[in-house]
Amino acid sequence: MEQPDTLVLVTRRGMGHADESLQEHVFGVWLKLTLENGTLPGAIAFYTDGVRLACEGSPVLEELEALEARGVHLILCKTCLDAFGITDTARVGVIGGMGDIIAAQTKAAKVITL
Repeated sequence: MEQPDTLVLVTRRGMGHADESLQEHVFGVWLKLTLENGTLPGAIAFYTDGVRLACEGSPVLEELEALEARGVHLILCKTCLDAFGITDTARVGVIGGMGDIIAAQTKAAKVITL
């Protein structure tokens, strides 16, 4: 059941408040189950530390690529990428600004923060 009017906000290196590797692992499980169940959001916005998950070396790149291939719009905060000096390592999604994130929030009927 696709959920095109749902926006997911990713603001950390994964899910929850724990060791970074556990956060990433739990997020990876969430992504895999989302793909398997077909409960695809319309968009996922990555900002602050969350942008790192869409960059080279991320343990969840394969899942993010699969989501993008299935039509999920991935938005990466340019300000955040620039602040961390990792803009050139982005591997999935569209590099945008806060205006793009606000537009996705406005369009969404449901916003989920992980």
